[in-house]
Amino acid sequence: MATRRCIQLFIYFLATCSSLADSVSSPVSITLFFICLFCFLLILPNDFFLLFQVPVNKFLMQSYYDRYTILHDSDFDNFMSQAIPSGSSCGFVLRLSDLKRTLIGEGSHRSVSTLIKFQTQQLKCELLSYSCEFIIIERLPSGVFADPFELQHLVHRGIFSDVAVFGDTNLELPSFLSNRSAVEIHLLVDPNILQEPTDIKMELPLHARYQPLNESGYSTVEFGAPDMLVRCGTKGKVENHYCFFKLEKDDANLYGPHTVWRIPSGIKAHADLVSAATFIAALLSTLAIVVASLYYSNS
Repeated sequence: MATRRCIQLFIYFLATCSSLADSVSSPVSITLFFICLFCFLLILPNDFFLLFQVPVNKFLMQSYYDRYTILHDSDFDNFMSQAIPSGSSCGFVLRLSDLKRTLIGEGSHRSVSTLIKFQTQQLKCELLSYSCEFIIIERLPSGVFADPFELQHLVHRGIFSDVAVFGDTNLELPSFLSNRSAVEIHLLVDPNILQEPTDIKMELPLHARYQPLNESGYSTVEFGAPDMLVRCGTKGKVENHYCFFKLEKDDANLYGPHTVWRIPSGIKAHADLVSAATFIAALLSTLAIVVASLYYSNS
């Protein structure tokens, strides 16, 4: 309601300035108009300017893809250095102590399990005044993809607070025709657990794309360590201050940071045989359908 009054007052003020400026010469009227406008802006409340702020994207990867069209590690590292401030403005520091990565399952449908252990170095603040969430960004190689519909089921079950897939989400493309994709996972965290060393474990279901032919019958896909961030906002305050920082992996104990997935693929030497067998099977199936159609149409 206060903001609405400010807008109305702003309109009335501009109209008064314009009427006053019309009664004097042109150079003086322009100068008088801008003086009036400047004086009015000085007395405006702060919440008036919130109307003109650009809304912040809910997902960090959305901001990346607003600037870039394809996921490249160099572009992403440059984006992160500009988007995430160095250090922590929250008044506390989370230090990553251990990061363990493993692959669960067999075949073309597996899950990447991530165990994150960290310690809190509390400074001059009350952690209970914050509402925090962890943001984990998985930059997937081109040989695998995450199903957005499957991940939304995990959100509905309360496993993730929110999740989104960015990049190439065409699930039918083979790996040699697809671009890389990224998964951004949000996990709400109770500030109480940040007062003591704790850990977070999650599993991300992934699916293999069709791999190119090779001689070994397998293609290897390698996963790097995920990007982990913390975003906190103060509770019960009008300004709703946010702080945002990245968990550094340099000083942590890493277990399996370069996880390798051996995905079954076709053997190049068998290509001619498989093509011939597929053609014969398709031809016989077509002939069977034609014969069955003619037989039943006559009867």
